[in-house]
This record gives sequence, C-alpha cells and structure tokens, in this order.
Amino acid sequence: MSVWIRITETLSAIGASVGAFLQALAASNPTPPEKSVGFTIGMIALGAKMAKADGVVTADEIKAFKQVFQVPESELAGVARVFNLAKQDVAGYETYARQIARLFEARHEILEDVLDGLFHIAKADNAFHPDENGLLADVARVFGFSDSDFARIRARHVASPRHDDYLILGVPRDATTEAIRRRYRELVRDYHPDRHIAAGVPAEMIAIATERLQKVNAAYARIMKERAP
Repeated sequence: MSVWIRITETLSAIGASVGAFLQALAASNPTPPEKSVGFTIGMIALGAKMAKADGVVTADEIKAFKQVFQVPESELAGVARVFNLAKQDVAGYETYARQIARLFEARHEILEDVLDGLFHIAKADNAFHPDENGLLADVARVFGFSDSDFARIRARHVASPRHDDYLILGVPRDATTEAIRRRYRELVRDYHPDRHIAAGVPAEMIAIATERLQKVNAAYARIMKERAP
C-alpha cells in the first residue's frame, strides 16, 4: 500500500490540527509504517510553512512541492488537505519540527531528508529568501544539528561565492586524502536510499536521498581529481 493511500485513510484522525496529530503519533511508540505516515505528513506540513515563509506562495513552489513528494494525481486531494490544514493551523513550524524530531534520533540522517526537501521547495522560485534560511536554520536546530551541520547541509543547495566541496563532505580542507576517503565511505553508508526506507522514509520520497548521495559523489570526485598527482 502506498504512503499516499495510507495518508488518505488517516485524514479522519488528523482532524483540524496537524500539530496535535503529530504529537499524539510521536507519543504512541509508532511502528515503521506509522512512522512513514508521520514523516510524510510532517514533511507536507513543514513544506506548507516553507512555501509561505517569504510571504507568498508561488506556482513554482507548489510545483516543487509535488516534485519532492512524487504525488500521483489520484492522491493529490488528500495531500492538498494536509497542506491546507497546515497553512491554516495556528501551530508554528517549530511545533511540526519538534514532533518529527521525536519520531527519530537527534541528528538522524532521516532528518536531513526533511531539510533537503525543504531546501528544494525554498529554491523553487529561484530566490532563496533570508526568512526561508532562518526557518530552515531553526528547524535544523530543533533536529539537533549544529550550526556547522547546517552549513554543510546548506552547501548542497545554496551556492556560496566559493563553492566548497570540502564543506559538502564535512571535512576540513587540510584533511588527509585517507581521512576524506573514510568520511566519504561513511556518507555513502549513511545516505544509501535502502537505509532510509528501512528507517521510515516512504519509497515515494527516496529521490531526496538519492539526489543527496549524487551530490556527495560529485563533491568527492572533484576533490580526488584536484588532489591527483
């Protein structure tokens, strides 16, 4: 059964508050399938808050939202209801972030999936707004990520004046080649899509983890080419 069908079946339990639903789910010692639904609903809710963080929801942001979630046309109505409930909910994005964090361990790589999806939405209108950056930084802190962690995650999405592949891998520029190889192997292990599915990320959204691994692979390849004798 797809996660979208499970969400449609869960809509009656959500009621009028996405935040209250996530809070109850996080406190219930959820099973992996329930975590998958909670993860997805939390992502939709944060995506709704992200899309309006700069004060306006654009068609590009809505399109990006659908791309991130790979929603089939037949299930859009249920997703749209969650999206609209989150927009209207008096609960702030911090509430959603705290409840998603309770479903997983602090700094869990699954929580990077959430941030990667939100970055994708934020960049959709080709204008990364300071308010969007602030929201993402706040969510990262709720998830247990340090400022340096956030800088590493952000580097995969937002180009700096000096593109830094070392930052993407989370290693200092003076790290030994062997240390970089070890770090790369760790990231490949942690970011493997199968690991994320096993932890509760729906297969329908695994493109997030796949894209992240591609960026890590590309950064590593550029560093190794630069260091080649």
